[in-house]
Amino acid sequence: MNITSQGKINSTVSKGKPKNIKETIKKLFYFTKPYKINIIIVIFFAVLSTIFNSFGPYVLGLATNIITSIVTSSVSTEQAMRDFTNIIAILSIIYVLFSVFNYLSQYVMSGVSEKTMFDLRSAIDLKLKKLPLNYFDTNSYGDILSRVTNDIDTVSATFQQSIVQILNSIVSVIFIFIMMLIINPLLTLIAVIVIPLCMIVTLVIMKSSQKFFEKQQNSIGEVNGYVEEMYNGHDVILAFGQENNIIEKFKNINHNLYQNGWKAQFISGVIMPISQAITNIGYVGIVVFSGFLCIQGKLSIGMIQSFIQYLRKLSQPITQVAQMSNTFQSTLAAAERIFDFLEAEEEPKEIANPKFPKTVKGSIDFTHVQFGYNKNKILIHDLDLKISPGEKVAIVGPTGAGKTTLVNLILRFYDVTAGHIYIDGVDIMEMQRDKLRSIIGMVLQDTWLFSGSIMENILYGRLGATDEEVVEAAKSAHADSFIRTLPYGYNMVLHEGATNIAQGERQLITIARAILSKPKILILDEATSSVDTRTEEAIQKAMDTLTEKCTSFVIAHRLSTIKDAEIIIYMENGDIKETGTHESLIQKGGYYAALYNSQFAINNSK
Repeated sequence: MNITSQGKINSTVSKGKPKNIKETIKKLFYFTKPYKINIIIVIFFAVLSTIFNSFGPYVLGLATNIITSIVTSSVSTEQAMRDFTNIIAILSIIYVLFSVFNYLSQYVMSGVSEKTMFDLRSAIDLKLKKLPLNYFDTNSYGDILSRVTNDIDTVSATFQQSIVQILNSIVSVIFIFIMMLIINPLLTLIAVIVIPLCMIVTLVIMKSSQKFFEKQQNSIGEVNGYVEEMYNGHDVILAFGQENNIIEKFKNINHNLYQNGWKAQFISGVIMPISQAITNIGYVGIVVFSGFLCIQGKLSIGMIQSFIQYLRKLSQPITQVAQMSNTFQSTLAAAERIFDFLEAEEEPKEIANPKFPKTVKGSIDFTHVQFGYNKNKILIHDLDLKISPGEKVAIVGPTGAGKTTLVNLILRFYDVTAGHIYIDGVDIMEMQRDKLRSIIGMVLQDTWLFSGSIMENILYGRLGATDEEVVEAAKSAHADSFIRTLPYGYNMVLHEGATNIAQGERQLITIARAILSKPKILILDEATSSVDTRTEEAIQKAMDTLTEKCTSFVIAHRLSTIKDAEIIIYMENGDIKETGTHESLIQKGGYYAALYNSQFAINNSK
């Protein structure tokens, strides 16, 4: 299956239309298309197993007739026992064949379900790479994780356990109905009256419970998101003594999950007893009428037994579907959430014929750049800026001024609303994102390190680097000395979130990773905010060496760290208010000077 063709998936499903069971099933079974032959084999084996299983009650009825013939006719006991033995042998063969074909159908279907879930997970993984940064800004990580873990597991369990069972139930109903017609059409007519009643009740209840299953899955996502958020901020919660408030809020969210959960389970749970009650009424009618036919000699005792067995077998698939209805409802709700995720708006597609500078030097031109996170709120109005290769550009300004947004535009985490950004004369909108980002290194204020050794984390900057290059990068970032004091040194394994080393040490490792990548353009977003003053001075020297070979953007609140920048940009409300060197802006006495003097006054007061 070509899971990279996301557009093909979207073309097969409706967008903007009300969600319903039919559309969800259609989307879900789209992923089974590559395994059509396997599914045909499953159906073939299921039909064969059902056929042999359907003959069982009829053969048992014949065996009963043989036994009763000893009393009701002149057949000898010896002849009856020989006939009975032959019938039992045939019955044994029938049930062995039933078991073999049933096993084969289950075996093949297990392979289909696992491959389908593999493709679905792969599509989700691919989707994660295509989603814009805005999606993760507007959706909680816990809810996203719930969709790609809990919801996938729910769908997977249904595929593995319920699909063949549903298929067998459908085929069983057909062949059992045929056998019942062979035995007696009138008795079959009574049974037929019962079946639609059970089906109508099941469908009505399933429809009413669907909304609660959807709410249940959404509540699970909300609980996961809240737990994930509170877990990450547990130290802040403890510091401010908010444990009781957090627990109370969790109780409310958990209660909401409980309310939706029990309503969904209760409504779907009444299907089975109601269906069974209707079926039992049908049994009464069958027993009375079949007894009347037996007295008239129109129906044998063995065939009455066979018919009652068929009626029980006929109600069994309906009961099984009723029992699976709650699982089926949960699966549909989970599948809808998965497909909502797969149909989320992606980053704009790459152009057909991308361009890239022949030689990357690091010149950057902003020409009439306009950007807003939505059309009604434009953040950057009309930005013009020219940066030469190798220049160090410092971006300062109050919180919310648009500093980080500016560098996000360079990385194409967001695309400009209007205007152009050129790197070495090529519009970044005409570049492939991966190639564009391959020439840009970035160190964020919030460090990100994965579970693994320190060596592996630094190597993430350039996977082909040697151990010697990693150590050299760590030395340039002034991280080598503290790494060697740790247990196992560079081979020390970091826990999730690198909680077994200090925040400042985590920042040094991310800086080493950026140095190893040897970027042509470097972005430092408050990169030294988490280290002490002495370490900051050492990092500044390393950064000065690094930035000599590349164009760099430094976002900083401590203005003392960017005084040597060739260009200082002061931003406010998305617009550039001032540009110049430190000395020229101080002499100008404008925005930057006021900000610098306020920090200087604060530092002197300390």
